[in-house]
Amino acid sequence: MPAPEQEHEACRTDTVLSRSCGMYAVRVTEESGTPLTIEDVAQFAPAPVTTTAEPGNVGVVGMPTNFVATVAAHTATGTLLDRPVTVRFTPVRVVFDHGDGTTAVTPDGGRTWSTLGQAPFTPTETSHTYTRRGTYSTRTTVAYTAQVDVGGGWFAVPGELSIDGASRDIRIYEATTALVARTCEERPAAVGC
Repeated sequence: MPAPEQEHEACRTDTVLSRSCGMYAVRVTEESGTPLTIEDVAQFAPAPVTTTAEPGNVGVVGMPTNFVATVAAHTATGTLLDRPVTVRFTPVRVVFDHGDGTTAVTPDGGRTWSTLGQAPFTPTETSHTYTRRGTYSTRTTVAYTAQVDVGGGWFAVPGELSIDGASRDIRIYEATTALVARTCEERPAAVGC
C-alpha cells in the first residue's frame, strides 16, 4: 500500500474530472484548475415545469386553489470537457408565483386533491386562496442541486440552478349564492337556476 503522501500526489496529478484516490478527495476542475460550477453543467438541466391549478386552471375567490407542478430528479449523460459524464439534478425547492403578488416556497411540487384523497377546494400544502376575481399569470420556479459522475462515483457540484417554468393563466371567479324558496327542478326559472 502506498504511503498517503504518494497516493495524494497521484491524485493531485490525475486528469481533469477525477473524483478521488483513497482517502483524499479531489475537486472536479476544468483544464485550468478552476472547479466546476453549476453553470458548467446547466446544459444537462431538466426542462422547465408548468404549473397546473386545480380545478382545471380556474378557482373561486375565498376558496383554496391547489397548485401542482410535476417535479422529479433528472439524470442526463453527455460530454463535458471532452469527457463522458452523467449529471444528476435533484429538486430542493419549488417556488409557486401565484400572480397576485404572493409566492409560496415548498420542498416539492405538491399533489393533486385526488392523490391526497381530499375533496376539491380543501387546503393543501401548495394551495392558495385568492381574494379577488380576475385572470392571474402563474409561474413555477424549481431550484436544483447537481451531482456529476465521471466513472468513479457521484460528487456534488457547488451551487444551485433555478429554472423558471412557462407562465400559465388561471381564471378566478367570484361565486354568489341566493336563498330561494324552491329547488331548480321545482322552479327552473328561479334565480340561480
